[in-house]
Amino acid sequence: MRWNEIDTDVCSVARTLSVVGDRWTLLILRDCFLGIRRFDEFQKSIGLSRHRLTDRLNKLVEHDLLEKKQYQNNPPRSEYLLTEKGKDIHPVLVTLTGWGNKWMDDGDGVPLLYHHKTCDHETKPVVSCDHCGDPIETGNLRVAPGPGILNKLKRGESPSYIPKRMLKAFQEKFNL
Repeated sequence: MRWNEIDTDVCSVARTLSVVGDRWTLLILRDCFLGIRRFDEFQKSIGLSRHRLTDRLNKLVEHDLLEKKQYQNNPPRSEYLLTEKGKDIHPVLVTLTGWGNKWMDDGDGVPLLYHHKTCDHETKPVVSCDHCGDPIETGNLRVAPGPGILNKLKRGESPSYIPKRMLKAFQEKFNL
């Protein structure tokens, strides 16, 4: 599969990466959550060329993660605000930060700490089950096909990213 076709894959990870799958976009989103809104502030924070920053901001606006709002008329100036869809990516960034804090420490300690306002304690990101609240870890998670795969299999289509062994098990289990 080619990179420019990843947005049509039958995989939520691939489709998400088609929008936020480069370092600059994730850094822009990080900065949004840290309160940055204006083009020159993004450029100063990230050090990205005007052309590339414009491209990434436009893509985030196109995919409704950011909303571009004019705050000044003469000369025209805009700021970029997180939409509901954009705010929903926050747990991904928090989780990436947790991984980076654990594995990418430069020896001086973690750069930012998260403080949970509700209980007034420092916290580390944990992915948990929305049903029972237990942490989700590699060893206690099973993957099953969802309707996006099952419907394709029923039509005789075969998602390319699923390992053959898993695909065969899905077909046998669901009599496809």
